[in-house]
Amino acid sequence: MGSVIFTPAARAEMTDAQDWYEREAPGLGRHFRVEIERTVRRMMNNPLQFPLRYKTLRHARVNTFPYSLFFTVDDDNTLTTIACFHGSRDPQQWHRRA
Repeated sequence: MGSVIFTPAARAEMTDAQDWYEREAPGLGRHFRVEIERTVRRMMNNPLQFPLRYKTLRHARVNTFPYSLFFTVDDDNTLTTIACFHGSRDPQQWHRRA
């Protein structure tokens, strides 16, 4: 099991989403963060279970929320998360990061 690194862009997207959910309903931002953490644990346990979406970029859906984490698996089993993306956003934005 490797480590998971979030790029600054992915971390900012995750924080922005968490803050937005918290403004919508108290406690919802915390629930979002818990689901992100569950997704990260699934990624760490078996990163190859997630489908390739673009070149070497894998896609892990976040339960309960319309978000996905997009990540790569490095040679040393480090997972680099490049995007925390809402399903309705233009995928070209994360394609440019890959």
